[in-house]
Amino acid sequence: MLSDPRKRAEYDSGGFAGVAGFTPEDLFGGLDFEDLLGGLGFGGDPFERFFARRRVGHRRGGDIEIEAVLPLDTIARGGEQTVRFGRTVTCDACTGSGAKAGTKPRACASCGGTGQKTSTRREQGLLFRQSVTCPECRGRGRIVDSPCTTCGGSGRTERAESIAVTIPPGAEDGLTLRVAGRGLASEEPGGTPGDLLVVVRTAPDARFQRAGADLWRSEEIGLIDAVLGTELKLSTLDGTLTVRIPAGTQPDSQLRLRGKGLPRFGVRGRGDLYVRVGVRVPERLSAQERGLYEKLRALQVRG
Repeated sequence: MLSDPRKRAEYDSGGFAGVAGFTPEDLFGGLDFEDLLGGLGFGGDPFERFFARRRVGHRRGGDIEIEAVLPLDTIARGGEQTVRFGRTVTCDACTGSGAKAGTKPRACASCGGTGQKTSTRREQGLLFRQSVTCPECRGRGRIVDSPCTTCGGSGRTERAESIAVTIPPGAEDGLTLRVAGRGLASEEPGGTPGDLLVVVRTAPDARFQRAGADLWRSEEIGLIDAVLGTELKLSTLDGTLTVRIPAGTQPDSQLRLRGKGLPRFGVRGRGDLYVRVGVRVPERLSAQERGLYEKLRALQVRG
């Protein structure tokens, strides 16, 4: 199979990594001939070395998720928006070690600095190995005898920050923008901080309701205007627009104004503006108005 150049390239580029999340380097990169002999019972335990190597390294800090609630006008034009958030950062006083100046953490004697305690048992010829977080160091692999007075030994402090993020025109509600490295600091010295996730939300608007790139609004006209037709001034994202309401408009009719919605996210063009037209029926009539309506009804009966 590896004589196939394509499959050989997949293997060499890490295709083997799909098995249990390991790569060939993970399994064999650090094993020499002595390691292999140890696995056959001639001294040492290569799997112990393997799992120890898997635990060595700096853990990544957690991500932070915040919401940016933006008005429709901002979403329509896009651009930079400043967001504010709080996060943990590496303590400047101890550079993340958690130890007071002039001191250093020591390796945990209980787990040998790995952060894990491993137990082994053999049943029916099979070797079972179980690893749990070390209770002495709580998985850190180190003990701080003299904690830093600034961070209390955690190696991290709280900080309020602000950052400008770029909002793309027509950003969809729920769109998540990722800012690398602005999340929580790692719990281990030298670890990589997490990311900041900014979730775009649409603020309520008194003029419109949003449905993707389309906008909806409601307008009400009088009964006579519905019968005879009229002109109506509408507020849009581009300003005020005059539209013609045709004669004989029925209650809850819809007008569609093409291209008057939001920019379509990621593609060209804009959505539409839909207008629900309600008809206002007078609840009280003057004597003169009633007389006119009576005449109108009489005309309809004769017709």
